[in-house]
Amino acid sequence: MNLHEQIREYIEQNLVVFDDEIELSNDDHIFEMGFVNSLFAMKLVTFLEQNFRFQLDNKDLDIANFSTVNRIVSLIEKKQSGAVANENS
Repeated sequence: MNLHEQIREYIEQNLVVFDDEIELSNDDHIFEMGFVNSLFAMKLVTFLEQNFRFQLDNKDLDIANFSTVNRIVSLIEKKQSGAVANENS
């Protein structure tokens, strides 16, 4: 399962919706769709930190970073490449 699929699956399984058949595209804005609340946002941050082994900084906690699957994947890749760069310094 690739990174996009992992994130999309987590979001689809944890959204607060009454439609069990919801399928997101990588560019669907989950906040604008009205499916996300603040509790879900906190759970998403925790999921990302625990499963991808990085720590989000305050500057990372911008809603734009979590608005779509593509944006979340970009954030993960940025944090992971930063962690590798720090290990090699």
